[in-house]
This record gives sequence, C-alpha cells and structure tokens, in this order.
Amino acid sequence: MSHHPEIRVATDVGGTFTDIVSFRHDPATGAQTVSVAKADTTPPDFERGVLEVLRKSGVPLREISFMAHGTTVVINALTERKGALTGLITTAGFRDVLEIARGNRPDFFNLRYVKPPPFVARRLRRELPGRINFKGEELDPLDLSPLPGILEDFRAVGVQAVAVCFLHAYVNNSHEERTVLEIRRLWPEVSVVGSHQITREWREYERTSTTVLSAYVQPVAQRYLGRISNELTNAGFGGSLYVMQSNCGIETLDTVSEIPITMVESGPASGVWGAAELGRLINEANVLALDIGGTTAKCSLIENGQVRLTSDYWIERSPTSAGYPIMVPVVDLIEIGNGGGSIAWSDDLGKLHVGPQSAGAVPGPAAYGRGGQDATTTDANLALGRINPDYFCGGEVIADIAAVSRSLDVLARQLGMSSPEVARGIVRIANNNMVNALKLISVNRGYDPRDFTMVVFGGGGGMHGAALAAELGVRKVVVPAAAAVFSAWGMLMSDLRRDYMVTRLLDFEQASAPMIDALIREVVDRAIAKYTAEGIASEQISFLCYGRMRYQNQEHSVEVPIPGGAFTAADVEAVGTAFHEIYERHYTYRLDAPVEFVGLHVVASAAVGKLGVAERPVTGLSLAATVKGLRRVDYGLEGMHEAAIHDGERLEPGMEFRGPAVIEQSGTTTVVHPGQLVSIDRYGNIHITIGEEI
Repeated sequence: MSHHPEIRVATDVGGTFTDIVSFRHDPATGAQTVSVAKADTTPPDFERGVLEVLRKSGVPLREISFMAHGTTVVINALTERKGALTGLITTAGFRDVLEIARGNRPDFFNLRYVKPPPFVARRLRRELPGRINFKGEELDPLDLSPLPGILEDFRAVGVQAVAVCFLHAYVNNSHEERTVLEIRRLWPEVSVVGSHQITREWREYERTSTTVLSAYVQPVAQRYLGRISNELTNAGFGGSLYVMQSNCGIETLDTVSEIPITMVESGPASGVWGAAELGRLINEANVLALDIGGTTAKCSLIENGQVRLTSDYWIERSPTSAGYPIMVPVVDLIEIGNGGGSIAWSDDLGKLHVGPQSAGAVPGPAAYGRGGQDATTTDANLALGRINPDYFCGGEVIADIAAVSRSLDVLARQLGMSSPEVARGIVRIANNNMVNALKLISVNRGYDPRDFTMVVFGGGGGMHGAALAAELGVRKVVVPAAAAVFSAWGMLMSDLRRDYMVTRLLDFEQASAPMIDALIREVVDRAIAKYTAEGIASEQISFLCYGRMRYQNQEHSVEVPIPGGAFTAADVEAVGTAFHEIYERHYTYRLDAPVEFVGLHVVASAAVGKLGVAERPVTGLSLAATVKGLRRVDYGLEGMHEAAIHDGERLEPGMEFRGPAVIEQSGTTTVVHPGQLVSIDRYGNIHITIGEEI
C-alpha cells in the first residue's frame, strides 16, 4: 500500500483573481493540511493565471492526483458577446421562434420595449423540410438535399458553429441526429451541436435558445479547455482533471467540451454543494446556504441533504430586459446585489439604501485606501468595531480609517444623522436585504426557516450570519472551517454528476405505471452506458429519480421523488399523495383534479473518490489562550459591548464560549452577538446557537 501523500487541488478562475486550494492528505499519519494561494486572472489566456497560481502555491504538479477546475469562461463569452459566429438549422417554418421568443417582457406597460436581439441573425437561421409530431411520429420525412447549399452560405460568411434544433426533437431525435452527422461529414472542421445532446425537455423557444447559446460558446470553451489540458500535461500534471458544472457536480473534460453550456453557473454551484456536504458531515440534513461575497449575496435551500436544481434559468434578465433562457440544470438560488463592497447611498428623499452598486476590487471600499470615496458595508462594519482595523484582510491591508470616517461623514450630513447611526443603518439595511432573499428561497416556497440550520460562508458570511438567523428564528448557524475558500472546498467534495431531464406527458394513473417504468429504465440504461464507456464501473454509479408533475391542464409542475427501482401501479397512490403535499407547500392550495406526469428527472452520480475530511487535533490549549484581547463592538440594537476577540486559527474541537465575541480568521470574521453560544465541532467548524432571548 502506497504511503505517499495524496494531493487534491481546486482552482477557480474569477473575474479579478484566480484562486487555488490544495489539500494534502498523508495516509500514514492521517494528517490533512490545507494551503491557499491567489494570482491575477489573465484574460484572454486564462490558463496562464491557472499555471501562475499553481506555481505560487508551491504544489508539485506531478504529485497532484485530482484537480477540479471552476471557470467563468462560458458566462464571460455570453455576456461579453465573445463567442463564435453561429448558424441555426431548424424545422421548416420555425426559424423565427428564436426572435418571437416569449411575451414575458418585464416592464409590461412600456410601449417602446425592444426585445433582446437574438444571438443568431435571421439571415443565418435556415430551415430543412421534415416534421415530427409531439408523439414522436414522423409526419414528413427529413429532406437533407438543401443542406450542402446552407453550409456553403455559412462558410462564405465565416460561421464557426452550427446549432441544430428541430420541432419535437425532445421525444424523437432521429432527424436531428441525421442532420448533425451529415454536417460533420460535409464540414468536419465546424463545431456542431444538436438540441438532443443538451436537453430532452419541451418548450421550443427555450430549447432553441439553449442550443444556440451552447453552439455560440462551444469553440471558445473547447479552445480554452484544450489549452489548459495541454499546458498542465506539458508542465508534468498526470492526475485526473475535472470541470465544475452548474448542477453541483464535476464532469470529465471530454464531456464538458461537447456541451460546455452546462458550466454556465459553475461558481455558485460549488459553494451550495459544499454546504450540502457539510450538512451531511455534521448531521444537518436541512440547510439554508448563504454565500456573502464582495459584490453579491447568494442563498439556496437544501432539503433532506438534496440540493434543489432548476432548468428554468435565464441570463441577462433585468427589470428592462427579458433575457435569454438556458434549459440546463442549474442550482436553484436567489442572488442579490448585497456584499461587502455594496455602496451605501441616499436618494433625493433622504432615504438610505445599500447596493446593488458595488465598489468592486478597484477602488474597493474606502477602507482599502485605493481612492474609494463611497461608504460600503465593509466600511460600516469597521466603524462599528466588528472588523479589526489592525487585522484587515488577514493583516494584508492597512485599513484607511480616515477614509472610512470621511465616507460616513458625507452620508451623515446628507441624512442629518451621526456617523455611528449611519454605520448602524447600513448594516441593518444590508441585513434586511439578505433576510428578504432568504425568505424568497424559504418562506415564499412553503418552508419554515426555523426548521433549517444556516451555513454561512464567503468573506462576509460570518459577519452577518448570526444576526440574520436571529431575525429569521433559525436556531443554529454554522461557519465552516474553510469559510473563505468554501466554494473550492465544495468542488473537492463533488462527485461526477449528470442530470437527465426528459419530457413525457402522461395521465398519472395506474395504467401509466408501465410507461413510466419503461422511461426510467431507458434513462438509467443510457446513463450507465455513457459512464461505462468512460471506464466507470456500474457499482460506482448511484441514481435518484424525480417525477415532474402538475394538475391536469396547468402550466407549472413540481418535482416529486419516485422509486428508483421498478415503478409499479402500487407506487402511483404513494407518489400521488406526495405530489399533493409538495404542491400545496409550494402554491398554498391543492385541487381535487386529475394529475399529469410531465416528465422525468434522473440524477446519475458516479463516485470518483472525493475528499475525506479529517478531524482537527486537540492539543489541550486553553480557551483563554485563543483570546487576542478585548474590543468595544457596536451590536446595533443590542448596544455597545466589550467583546472577547478570539483567534479563529487556534480554536480547537470541544471549546465553548458565549457572546459578545468576535472570531478573527485570515479570510473572514465571525461576529457573535451577546448571549449566543459558540461551540467548535471535531472538524473545526464554528457552531453558533441562537438563544431564545436573542
């Protein structure tokens, strides 16, 4: 048995910085060490930043066994319009589906509203004869004779990617498959994707949009993934390389290269998955995950250990634009413009607001001393004594307290208040905004926050978590040991995961049980075949099955767990009862009406040896030895208190104390309110129990 240390690495390419977190596990001693490094992101050659951060970390590439990589290359290509010139081939008579879109304009009474322009101009949207109906029956045979001429036209104008999306291909993809194969034969160099490779759900506009956007980013993503793979190999890396996806799973490089749109929202997904895995580790199945970063706060709900996904995802949606749909599984979350860098401002009526504008990394909050003039949430927390000015950003930045005072004084004069009152107001408004977001993901969907444990992470999670929990009635807050790099930790806790969503409209009754069972078998067999073709043994694969169901003739459906084995007529009653309960919780009512089965969602996961978490050692250090000193901290409505300042790096399992207290770590600060009980678990996570009196 090998006793060489095992090294697992997660790299995350952000807009400003590229981060790395490495976990070294020594099987001989069981010891586990964590190291973190950061380097500048290097557009357009993002792989240079990845290699630079690997160099800075000092981790030997040859010794890395597992690397998970998170990147914003797909969402950047979409938002910056830096994808490939794309052509669309669709069913005769349907090329304008992409432009007609939906009547879902957000400012409904704006008579001058202009729809967002499609990613494919009309001259590059072409049609082929052939028709399949909604049952999957061929009405008119596919005619490929116009295809060579269409491709010649595409070549002439410099098209680099072709999207193929035919009517009802979600139920019968034979026409699409033949067309994709013929395009590859006639034009091997072009990038081509069919809708059936990405989604098997209905909704023609959403499916067409998804296919077009995937084709649009495919050449860019393939070049990027190819370059990073080659550069790593040339530098000596011989381990397994995986890419983080939007569905909280990792995926192989080859699969992601085929349909890169699946990593459109990979950033938030890894943090939410980390919260679910942490919940399993500490026996907390129901979790409210809250990630507070510099610009935004993101929250998601985890029920019975399962992350909620949605395929109703839109990019660039705003109060003035309908945006563009992408029908791939994405973690279901609420995101608001409230983070550490959110700017406080007053309107013409003398009302204080926080966000959504952000000071960003440059100039950043006033405290950074880089020329920022506006007060931010971070500045307010510094002014209230919650952040240590002598240990700002882990001691890497000297806090410019004079600039903080100037920024708050400007607002104080505008509002006719004192600077401390303004600072308290900023924190209260920021907290209120985040409480509203947490209610949207819980109360508005029929869940009681009091039944959940809150896991807070990101640079600002520990700062605000205890106050938010007290407001919502949540009994416990957990600040992970790796809170500042929790998204990277989440990547290393991920399995290979593929979500198969298939539309199949059936009356939900006992007579339909054989058809539902056949559909489950078909999807499961397809998943097993794909995994085994990649060398993954069937015993490594596990499945979860959900039915998408609704009342007959309604528009929206809910997901209901269904047995993963043989689905029989005996299961119909139990699943139907569960549907009524889930529907009522979601929409507040139930109907005495027939139920429809709309489709199937199968989660196929394959274990690839994710990170095992080691327990923290106990040295017998006294609690008093972790106290760095005392500081007067303004707790807002609870007044000023002398708070014990604890060195978070020295806290050990089993330690307990009560607030008022502040726990300082290099990447994050945790504020404990008066009377709240803190305990450290065996993995080094901070548990804050919210007392009844708070």
